[in-house]
Amino acid sequence: MIVLGLTGSIGMGKSTTAKMFAEAGVPVHDSDETVHRLYAGKAAPLVEEAFPGTTTDGVVDRAKLGARVFGDAAALKKLEAIIHPLVRADAEAFLAKHRNAGESITVLDIPLLFETGGRGRVDKVVVVTAPAEIQRQRVLARPGMTEEKLASILAKQVPDAEKRRQADFVIDTGQGLDAARAQVEAIIRQMTGVGKLGH
Repeated sequence: MIVLGLTGSIGMGKSTTAKMFAEAGVPVHDSDETVHRLYAGKAAPLVEEAFPGTTTDGVVDRAKLGARVFGDAAALKKLEAIIHPLVRADAEAFLAKHRNAGESITVLDIPLLFETGGRGRVDKVVVVTAPAEIQRQRVLARPGMTEEKLASILAKQVPDAEKRRQADFVIDTGQGLDAARAQVEAIIRQMTGVGKLGH
C-alpha cells in the first residue's frame, strides 16, 4: 500500500485537495479532524491537566487553549508533546485498517509534515501550493485572522518554495478547482498504475 503524505502551508488549499482525494475513492486520514476528535475525547483530560481551565464539560475549548499557547513556544511544545503522539497513533491505526482491507493507496493529511519530521512516515509527499497573493487573500478572509497572526504562522512553517523542492508531487490550487482535481487524478493514476499501458 502506497502512503501519500499531503501537506502545504496555511491557505494553500490542502483541505480542499484532501477532499478531492477522498471523492476519488482514496482513504484520507485528516490530522486536523483527528485533533478535533481527540480534543473531545482522550486528549481532553491530558490537556486540562497541563493547562488547567482550558476545557469545558470535558471538551477542550480551542479559544481558551489558543490564548494560553499562542506566542508561547514552551507552552506550544508542551501541547504538541501531548497531541502529536495521539495523532500519530490514530494514523497508524488508520493505515493498518486500510492495509488489511487491501487498499492500494491512502493519504495522510499532515499540515506540518516537514516541520514534525513526518517524511519518513510516508512513501511520497504531495505539496499543495498557490501563489503567495492568493494564499494571503484566503488566510486573511478567515475569521479572527490578522496580518500579525499570519506572519507568526508562516514564520513557524517551512517556506513554500522549500516544501515544493522536497515534494514528489506539487498540486497548484491557484488555477481553480478543476485544474487541481485533474492533478489529483493524475497522481492517483501514476501511483496505482491505473490508466497506464492502456489498462
